[in-house]
Amino acid sequence: MKDLRIVFMGTPEFAVETLKQLLLAKQKVVGVITAPDRPAGRGRKMNQSAVKTFALEKQIPVLQPTNLKNEAFLERLTQLNANLQIVVAFRMLPKVVWQMPSFGTFNLHASLLPEYRGAAPINWAIINGEKKTGVTTFFIDEKIDTGEIILQKKVKVNKNETAGELHDRLMVIGGALVVKTVKLIEDGSVKTTKQPKKEEKEAPKLFKDNCRVNWQHSRKKIFNKIRGLSPYPAAWTLLQNGESEIEVKIYKASKQKEHHNFEIGTVIASKKELKIAVKKGYIIIDEIKLSGKRRMRGQDLLNGFTFLENAKVL
Repeated sequence: MKDLRIVFMGTPEFAVETLKQLLLAKQKVVGVITAPDRPAGRGRKMNQSAVKTFALEKQIPVLQPTNLKNEAFLERLTQLNANLQIVVAFRMLPKVVWQMPSFGTFNLHASLLPEYRGAAPINWAIINGEKKTGVTTFFIDEKIDTGEIILQKKVKVNKNETAGELHDRLMVIGGALVVKTVKLIEDGSVKTTKQPKKEEKEAPKLFKDNCRVNWQHSRKKIFNKIRGLSPYPAAWTLLQNGESEIEVKIYKASKQKEHHNFEIGTVIASKKELKIAVKKGYIIIDEIKLSGKRRMRGQDLLNGFTFLENAKVL
């Protein structure tokens, strides 16, 4: 049985769950590396990462380097005397960092590698209508998400599940997989497999351009895009209502199959529901946010907003 000294690297809430599970499993976490504090909100108040908040509560030393090759940082990292590093939702590490511990550095990724390498695997799995996804632990190498696989856990994607809901499930399942991986390393029974070479689906970073809804797509594709971007960063579109164009975010929708003669993108607003004409049916808007307004139910918007006769989404 190896005596492990772990350095944990992560930033968002997704990573906190893994750190929590490592501590519950009585693993020795000697330090945490997370993103520097950043100004946020209207007051530009300095905001610390979710991982930093949790680590400080647990009195674990925290390092927040801006440059991972900085000599002072590398010296402090060496002084922690870790023999294993674990990475969950952090940034790409230079070789000098990931090669440092004797038992290596492994990463938790929220997909079944080699599928969905990249920054937004949970979102793209839903956007592409996958019926299953999962989590993978793998040893880090020179490239992004290409190292040898240690463990994988498959998960069914529910048909109406949003990215936020899947994120919360994978967060817990991923934490358990990391603990299992650590135990294999601890008792010297870890085995790895090379990632299969095949044409992979990618998970690029989400920008405004790739979050816009294309209303010419199929009903199913539009529905998947909306749930795959909910709650963050959210699918968006432009609402043309008379002379005005309003940016709109859509958080929740449902789809309806029905023959109609409306032009694609036409907004149909009744007293009870708000829907948009698409190919072979409608997208019913359940939760929406107009620019400058609060997020609300589609039905509530109908009570206080007037959709003109030729209203459409672009």
